[in-house]
Amino acid sequence: MIQTVAELNETRQQAVETIQQYACRILVCSGTGCIATGSNEIHRIFRLLTVEHPEVQLEFKPHDEDEHPPVVGVKKTGCQGVCELGPLVRIQKGDKVIQYIKVQPDDCEEIFEKSVIGDEVVDRLLYTKDKKAYIRPEDIPFIAKQTRIVLENCGKFDAESLGEYMASGGFQALQKAMFSMSREDVIEEIDKSGLRGRGGGGFPTGKKWKQVARQKDPDRFVVCNGDEGDPGAFMDGSVMEGDPFKLIEGMMIAAYAVRAENGYIYVRAEYPMSVARLRSAIAQMEEIGLLGDHILGSDFNFHMHINRGAGAFVCGEGSALTASIEGNRGMPRVKPPRTVEKGLWEKPTVLNNVETFANVPRIILEGADWFRSIGTPGSPGCKTFSLTGAIENTGLIEVPMGTTLREIIFDIGGGLKAGAKFKAVQIGGPSGGCLTEKHLDEPLDFDSVKKFNAIVGSGGMVVMDEHTCMVEVARFFMGFTQRESCGKCVPCREGTKRMLEILERIVNGQGELEDLDTLEELATMIQSMALCGLGKSAPLPVISTLNTFRDEYIAHIVDKRCPAKVCTALRRYVINPDICKGCSKCAKFCPANAISGIVKHPYSIDPTKCIKCGSCKDNCAFGAIYIDA
Repeated sequence: MIQTVAELNETRQQAVETIQQYACRILVCSGTGCIATGSNEIHRIFRLLTVEHPEVQLEFKPHDEDEHPPVVGVKKTGCQGVCELGPLVRIQKGDKVIQYIKVQPDDCEEIFEKSVIGDEVVDRLLYTKDKKAYIRPEDIPFIAKQTRIVLENCGKFDAESLGEYMASGGFQALQKAMFSMSREDVIEEIDKSGLRGRGGGGFPTGKKWKQVARQKDPDRFVVCNGDEGDPGAFMDGSVMEGDPFKLIEGMMIAAYAVRAENGYIYVRAEYPMSVARLRSAIAQMEEIGLLGDHILGSDFNFHMHINRGAGAFVCGEGSALTASIEGNRGMPRVKPPRTVEKGLWEKPTVLNNVETFANVPRIILEGADWFRSIGTPGSPGCKTFSLTGAIENTGLIEVPMGTTLREIIFDIGGGLKAGAKFKAVQIGGPSGGCLTEKHLDEPLDFDSVKKFNAIVGSGGMVVMDEHTCMVEVARFFMGFTQRESCGKCVPCREGTKRMLEILERIVNGQGELEDLDTLEELATMIQSMALCGLGKSAPLPVISTLNTFRDEYIAHIVDKRCPAKVCTALRRYVINPDICKGCSKCAKFCPANAISGIVKHPYSIDPTKCIKCGSCKDNCAFGAIYIDA
């Protein structure tokens, strides 16, 4: 048990010395993305190889001889960032680190022989761009252009090891807060830092903590929102998987500051690994006394609990989340009172998301001025984004607030796939909006993007190229929002349904020009009258696409065509008579008997019979069939 600061420092030093004894560490990415591509098998093979080689020793074992074999540690890390190139493996020998990508089971023995036992590099498994190979992970352009605060530890050590977190400096911030600062000083430092909530609202964190601390009710709670329901977003999940102790340390500092004795982490049901690693982290900390009563011999008591959500998007909203923890249906309530006054079980509650809490330890250690030196004056610090879509380098990134879209998409992301033309980026998920080429050089921060009917949100970023139909994008996100509406308030329940029906008519070629006015009227109504923030932001994808891509809506309605050739109902399959050989294969595969002709002469398609299944195009051996937009 660790009962004093001296014992904490001693344990931390022992952890540092243990890591320094490793001759080599094999760091296998065990984030969800890499596990999906087989990293668990990679980890298993490396452990077997270590056991099978007598010249090395797996972990630390008693040994009779004076000369101990070199120790090789095979570790499961959190997300190493370049998700598209997994499974990812890092070989660490002291300060030397090699990053391998797309590692397969057959590659493990070669890596072990050359890079673990020997000092060679397996060139074919290195990240290569423009004929240049990158050995160190920090040199890879995707990583080199980032500034990592929340993600600084992800991929660098065993995500499940309390000792390795302590060796990296873990709990120094908690120690400083508890023994070198007053509770008021901690809150003031967070307030001065300008840290704003990273869950989407951007509310000042220090202000929220102050409001809770001054409540008369002595029972307070600290709650972490790990629900992260946006399509394509995986930032918070990666932090919970890759650095769970940092999140817990941030929550402990908040609890100390506002005198809370219980903390809850609300994790979405689709994150089983996050739940498992958080539970393991809490159990390890309880075992040595870093969680529980009289932490480090003080009067600070703190107990952690985990609640799993049932997958409801609306539970990302604060009052719906606390209702769910209480065992009630997750539905937002009318405000005031706010969560800071009456939150969980009607008690004052600090409610922040994963990324917000994960920023806290570094701010306490480095100070508010350090944090304010990064980002913009109105939005200090960095922001994590999940970069997905039609882009070369997908993955998890962290950049200073104020970084432009151009830097993110073309410098870090490597541009669009196959040299396609950039069209737009959906930012902020289903509650966000689309930014286009004219916005590429605008700074990304909480305040700037609001001017363009978009929000930074939790950080989901989907890049779209010229082959994307923006009307279909609006329909997709409205469909998601409508399905996830809790149904409590009429504007959201009925308004989103009516908007979705109109969008579905438009993509099916049945829209009318007056539908655009109706969409705008409904959007204004929902924004002004919906009960919660999720409802109010639901129309944003429609508003932003209507403002920027109105010509596409008009093409769908007036010309009955989809310029991107995406909307199935508006496709028109045509046979080019100059290319058609009259083989009749297309006619044989047509399930609607819509194709006719004479063998060895050009065939034709009857558009009144065509069901637009694409079977003819898929089976034409000469490329004679195309889609006429």
